[in-house]
Amino acid sequence: MPETKSYDGGCHCGAVRYRAETDLAQVLSCNCSHCQKRGLMLTFVTPDHFTLLSGGDGLADYQFNKKVIHHLFCPTCGIESFARGRKPDGTEMVAINVRCLDGLDLTTVTTIPIDGRSH
Repeated sequence: MPETKSYDGGCHCGAVRYRAETDLAQVLSCNCSHCQKRGLMLTFVTPDHFTLLSGGDGLADYQFNKKVIHHLFCPTCGIESFARGRKPDGTEMVAINVRCLDGLDLTTVTTIPIDGRSH
């Protein structure tokens, strides 16, 4: 069973920095047009397990389709290191781009394929 750990992460240029607590038990690889083109690998945490450390004032926001997820990205380097939204039941969540977590060996992460293209 994966262990919950605290991870630091952020964008490429370093303007956006955050800390997230997660066990990385469920990392999703979605094939929707947005996730596939950006190469996102996502894990989800509740807002109380996410702390934005810097760069929040300058984030750009992209929404598409049902416009329920705020795909937030650094306007300098263009990296979407996290997103904010709500689950279908209305619960707030933060989607963490696992590729943006510092020092994580991605070969140790098992992904779950999600067919977002069909929804």
